[in-house]
Amino acid sequence: MKNMLKGLGAALCVALPFLAQAPAGAATPAAAGAADQALVQRGAYLAQLGDCAACHTAPKGKPFAGGLPMNTPMGRIYVTNITPDAQTGIGGYTEADFARALREGVAKDGHNLYPAMPYPSYAKVNDGDVKALYAYFMHGVAPVQQANREADIKWPLNMRWPLMFWNMAFLEKGPYRDKPGKDVAWNRGAYLVQGLGHCGSCHTPRGVGFQESALDESGSAFLSGALLDGWFASNLTGEHNTGLGRWSDEDLRTFLKTGANRHASAFGAMTSVINNSTQALNDQDVAAVSKYLKSLPPVGGNGAPAYTYDPQATKVSLDRPANDAGARVYTAYCMHCHGVDGRGFAPMLAPLAGNPNVLAKDASSLINVTLNGTGDLVINGVPSPFPMPGFAAVLDDKQIADVLSFVRAGWNNGAPAVAAAEVAKLRQSTQAGR
Repeated sequence: MKNMLKGLGAALCVALPFLAQAPAGAATPAAAGAADQALVQRGAYLAQLGDCAACHTAPKGKPFAGGLPMNTPMGRIYVTNITPDAQTGIGGYTEADFARALREGVAKDGHNLYPAMPYPSYAKVNDGDVKALYAYFMHGVAPVQQANREADIKWPLNMRWPLMFWNMAFLEKGPYRDKPGKDVAWNRGAYLVQGLGHCGSCHTPRGVGFQESALDESGSAFLSGALLDGWFASNLTGEHNTGLGRWSDEDLRTFLKTGANRHASAFGAMTSVINNSTQALNDQDVAAVSKYLKSLPPVGGNGAPAYTYDPQATKVSLDRPANDAGARVYTAYCMHCHGVDGRGFAPMLAPLAGNPNVLAKDASSLINVTLNGTGDLVINGVPSPFPMPGFAAVLDDKQIADVLSFVRAGWNNGAPAVAAAEVAKLRQSTQAGR
C-alpha cells in the first residue's frame, strides 16, 4: 500500500531566504508539506488497520476502486469506489462528508449505506484518525474512474430509507472512550478491535435486524463467533476449546503477524485480513490487540472440558482404513499434509488435532475450505508454500462429510459429525457462478 503514497514533500521547493524570514512559530511551506506527508502516511497505516483494501478492491481490480461482490441475507451488494475520482469515487467529499459516511453510514448525497459497511464499528474512530484517513484517501490513493454497480437486491428490500430507523435502533454514535481502571495498552487494543479493526463485524453473532449482538466486551455475545457468507468466524474469547483460551500471548501475536501458529492457520476471509491488515501492525499495536483479546472472558463453549490430545483411537482407524470411509479419504488426500497424528507441520501445515476451527460446533468453515480451498497467505511479499487446495471437483458430498466427520471425531476432538446435506448446501451456494 505504501507504493501508492505520493511524494508530496519532494514536490515542494523552498529557498533558504524564506526560512530565515519566517516569523517565530509559523509553519514554513516545507514544514507544512512534511506535516501533510506524515498525515498521509499515518492515514495509510490506519487504512491497513481498517483492512479497507480487502473489501474495496476486487480481485485483479485497481486499489480501492470497488466492485467486490458481497453476499448478504437480502441479496448481493457490490462494494463502492473509494478512490478520489470526482465522478465515480469520493473525490468530491469534504472531510465532514467523509466522516459522516465512515461513522454514520450516510453518503454525501444523503443515501444510507448498507451496514455491510462496518460503520457501527467505525463510529468509534476518533477525530484525529478520521482526519488522517481522509488525507490518505484524498492524497495517497490514485483516482480510478470506475462506476459503482447497483446491488442485486429486489424491491422492497432495496429501499434504503428504512436504514434511518436501523441506525436509530442500533448505531451508537461517539468515538471510543478509554475505560477507567484499564491501562494504555488495553485501551489501545480495545480501540483497535472495536473500531478500525471492526473484528465484531465478522466474529460477533447478528440479531434479527442484522445488527451485531454486542459492540464491546460489556455484551456476552461479543466476539463469540458467527456465521457469515459461508464461513464461521472463530470465537475470539477465552473459551478453552473453540476460542483463544489455550493460546498464549505469543501465539496470538504470531498469528496476527503471520497467519499461523502451533494451533491453527488462517483461511477463507481471514487470509485477506492477515495479508492486507494485521501483518502491517506495529509491535505496540499487535501487543495491545493481543492484550485486549486475551482479557475477554470465555463465552460460547459447549461445557466440554479443555481439549487434551489422544492419538490412540484415531491411530487404530488409520491402521485399518478400510473399516472407516472417512479414514479412507483422509489417508488418500489429507494425511500427507496433516499427518497420521493430526498435528500437521505447524506453522507451515495446520494441525487438525485440537484446532479451534475443527472443534467449533458449526462446521461451515471446514466444509467451505475443503470444497474451495483458500488463497495464499502472503507475508512480507512471500506466498505460503502449501495453501489448502479445494476438493470440490475431486470428492463428492458424502466423501467430504465422511472425512470431516472423521477429523472432528479424531485425536479426541469430540466435535459433531458433518452431514452430506450440509456439504451439498455449501457447495451450491459457494460454487454458483464459478
